[in-house]
Amino acid sequence: MDVNELFWQAPIDDLKKGYIDQATHFTCLLCGEKVEKGIIYPQEGLLYEAEKMMQHHITLAHHSVFHYLNGLNKKMTGLTEHQSHILRLFYEGKSDQEIKEELEIGSATTIRHHRFALKEKERQAKTLMVMMELLKEQDQKEEPFVPIHKTATMVDDRYNVTLTEEQQLLEKLFPTGVGKELVRFPKREKQKIVVLRAIANLFDQEKHYTEKELNEVIKPMYEDYVHIRRYLIEYGFLDRKADGSAYWVKK
Repeated sequence: MDVNELFWQAPIDDLKKGYIDQATHFTCLLCGEKVEKGIIYPQEGLLYEAEKMMQHHITLAHHSVFHYLNGLNKKMTGLTEHQSHILRLFYEGKSDQEIKEELEIGSATTIRHHRFALKEKERQAKTLMVMMELLKEQDQKEEPFVPIHKTATMVDDRYNVTLTEEQQLLEKLFPTGVGKELVRFPKREKQKIVVLRAIANLFDQEKHYTEKELNEVIKPMYEDYVHIRRYLIEYGFLDRKADGSAYWVKK
């Protein structure tokens, strides 16, 4: 199971921590980093057991779970850029007066209005969460959908694809297996997501690739590998340095 699936399936308490406790290791829900249990990790003159090391990783790599989540695409958070900024300032313990001065807002009343609006969103989110949980209990035959990758640049109806539909489409477009010849690159957005997701899963999440290395993975699947490479970036599956000297799986 990839990190996106772990993230979306994790209970709220695990999401708040940012990691999940598995049989032999702890896994970061934000990037997929694993810390093996039963090992003592030296770090900056200190010794960490596995869970403490995972907590240390989250601080070093992501600042905090809050900051990571707050930085997600607004389609994921439901927040405007302005709301995300104010929410971060609330989290950092800034007073209404300090926020007013930092944002150059004329009145502290405006800040209190934002607090109220965010509380309203919280109530709505809780209500929807409970209803969705009840719906799952009622409909045990619900077909799971393809999980949305957290770095998706466009979140809309193109993700309305079940896992069964995904498997059927991959078998049709990659008749000899994913990683081998792609019969055609689909024009339909839903099908593009399925194909790009499958190709992105071929890359090592911990590795940085040169453009040549990236092309060598894509070429056996599709002649116009530049076309695929561009879409992997555009749809948020991969990221790269501005000069194109390195590519990696976006987390």
